[in-house]
Amino acid sequence: MPTNVTASQVRTGSVTLTWTAAAPGCCAIAGYDITYYSPFDDVVMSASVGNVTTTTISNYISAGRQYSFRVSARDVVGHRSLASEPVTVVTPVTDTGPDTTPPSAPQKLTLGDVTDSTATLSWSPSTDDVGVSGYNVYRFDGWFTSFLVATVPTTTYTIALPPPPPPSTPLRYQFYVRARDAAGNVSIASNTVYAPTTPTPPTTPMPPPPTCRVTYQNQSEWQGGFVTVVTVQNTATTPVDGWTLTFGFRGDQRITSAWNATTSQSGASVTARNVDWNRLLAANGSVSFGIQGSWNASNAPPTGFALNGGPCTLG
Repeated sequence: MPTNVTASQVRTGSVTLTWTAAAPGCCAIAGYDITYYSPFDDVVMSASVGNVTTTTISNYISAGRQYSFRVSARDVVGHRSLASEPVTVVTPVTDTGPDTTPPSAPQKLTLGDVTDSTATLSWSPSTDDVGVSGYNVYRFDGWFTSFLVATVPTTTYTIALPPPPPPSTPLRYQFYVRARDAAGNVSIASNTVYAPTTPTPPTTPMPPPPTCRVTYQNQSEWQGGFVTVVTVQNTATTPVDGWTLTFGFRGDQRITSAWNATTSQSGASVTARNVDWNRLLAANGSVSFGIQGSWNASNAPPTGFALNGGPCTLG
């Protein structure tokens, strides 16, 4: 492959490259192919020249842009060498002004102090033959578009974390920095850092609509005791084969006996299960069971019921 590729002259609309010729293999060298691109873009340009060791590239070269070039050799029967190491340049914004030298690239870009919504970028300062006037901070979408986020005079900047990209383009956002001088020249880009995105708020699924109705009716009550009938109606369009009703007492009631259901109690929580003869609860059908219990301070009725884990309305 060609070696020692350098940019011997960089102007606003052209870049002149020189290199050391490739050694031929079986056959004579016919020429060289140059590929080049701007970073943070998805377009690659190319040019072909004869058996020379210097050329000037002017197609698609514009002022104030960064380009990377590679050179490969080809012989007369079509064999191609590996591409050279890249050479990277940034074109000036003017060829005639008092300052045509871009600043050096910012180094060691890092991201820290991350919160739920922000993070802080920091980097080492650049140098310039006249003076660095500030830094441009960019966000790259990971594909082909960069956005200028801010222009700052110092070597830190706190960014707002971007939202997650859409599922159709699952890319990760990157940030990079360029130094600039008073004439408008910009440096080669710093390294990039990946930024976390703002967390997507969790969505709470809507609960299913109730498919049951419960009536809790005291048949009799006296100081220290009560008898209640509980009626459960299946309001769904399909039958329930085996049912369990759960609810919680709001007073200090204790169940002492029950009929048409098997009951258990843990603290204020009560579970009532079907018995053999009322296992099937038909669509729009109902079943009733009774409980007898004691109380001391309060016999306040329950206000929340669930049938097989699904909430019921009170009827």
